[in-house]
Amino acid sequence: MSAGIDGTWYDAHATFYGDMSGGETMKGACGYGNLFEQGYGLQTAAISTALFNNGFACGACFEIKCVNDPQSCIKNAGSIKVTATNFCPPNFDKPSGNWCNPPQKHFDLTMKMFTTLAPYKAGIIPVQYRRVPCTKIGGVKFEIKGNPFWLLVLVYNVANAGDVSSVSIKGSKTGWLPMTHNWGQNWNAKSNLVGQALSFQVTTSDGKRVEFDNVAPPQWQFGQTYQAKNNF
Repeated sequence: MSAGIDGTWYDAHATFYGDMSGGETMKGACGYGNLFEQGYGLQTAAISTALFNNGFACGACFEIKCVNDPQSCIKNAGSIKVTATNFCPPNFDKPSGNWCNPPQKHFDLTMKMFTTLAPYKAGIIPVQYRRVPCTKIGGVKFEIKGNPFWLLVLVYNVANAGDVSSVSIKGSKTGWLPMTHNWGQNWNAKSNLVGQALSFQVTTSDGKRVEFDNVAPPQWQFGQTYQAKNNF
């Protein structure tokens, strides 16, 4: 099962980046901003090419546990749950230690998450992971950016599957318009919808589609975030 929730445990490795405050883990290749303000906090990971799916995996949630390394794995540490919020890029310039190169599955965790599983000096640990439902508070959020002729919408705070596979937008004077996947979880439309109330249809990787009616009022503004009443 390549998409949606999957209870099977798979093998991978994990490292960490940044410090305990997580400053270096903000923003990133999924298009999210301040991860604390957006509800992701330090429970995040940058994922390798094999998992990133050209950004479509952004927002997916993973349960991860340290395995098969008694020297490094903290005894009875249990598991952590993280959201994919960034990309761990491959490096083809050096001969070894390229953990994020295809086809390897790799999680570059925040220091806080890594040190829950192993001491920071371990550096890299063998892990197992599985896709799990994302737990969110409140409705899906839509951050509107761009300009009148090129609308860019970041979709986040998505529950359950968490990762978005398609988005459509509707103004109060239009029908449904498919949006184009731009990067991370940013989606764009080339129609001028200024002055119209905005509705969205969002489909997640498990195939579930939910409609969010009149999320943004007719007087919506660029740079603002609008929250739907419902979620997945």
